[in-house]
Amino acid sequence: MATRFQAARRAAVVGVAAAAALLTVIPTAGADTFRRLPAGKARGEDGLTIIRSAESARVGPSLAANGMGRSAWVSGHVRVLAPNIDETAAGPNNGPRGEDAMPGSNGTSTTGAGGTTTVVYVVGCQVDISGLSLGGGTGIGNLGAAPLLGLNGALSLGLAPGQVKYAIIDRKQMTKRGTYYFNWHNSQMDIQGCGGYAQARSLAVVETTGNNHQKIQLWGRPFSIG
Repeated sequence: MATRFQAARRAAVVGVAAAAALLTVIPTAGADTFRRLPAGKARGEDGLTIIRSAESARVGPSLAANGMGRSAWVSGHVRVLAPNIDETAAGPNNGPRGEDAMPGSNGTSTTGAGGTTTVVYVVGCQVDISGLSLGGGTGIGNLGAAPLLGLNGALSLGLAPGQVKYAIIDRKQMTKRGTYYFNWHNSQMDIQGCGGYAQARSLAVVETTGNNHQKIQLWGRPFSIG
């Protein structure tokens, strides 16, 4: 027969185990949400191809901790195959110009290079950006400028309801035939001022110059930033 001491000891062990099990099922408040996003590919002519892979987003509360913001840490890889572009040197690099109505859409009229590539994230506040297309029938207003997010940088975006902004990951002048690579890891977008839902999606645009002018786009899947 167990002594009173042994019975009390067993009860204490059971109580500790139950408390530990309870702690394991209670989610952590304010935990980040991880989203793995699908790969994609877009083809043009003469072998011109955009390939996106390993894209993901981690979404959580803003580091500003002001109750009105949220943050997203984005990662991904874009490869551009350009085996047959014209090999021409770039002129003055004025950034992605030429399409003032769509910042970040990568107009190349001012560069003179054989081609240019821009990789951006399109971020919207209370705007459904799932159907956006450049040069197509979908129009959006209140477009913001195209600030530079960078491959591993951090950027604070002030977004009003109904507004869309472009955050540039990177852009390259394509002066030689070959393959061009873009890799970014945990680049942070801090969204401020958006009281409603916010969305983002990646976009890679390649435009070539010369007689065989091409412009191809590769959109990523939209994801919620809360």
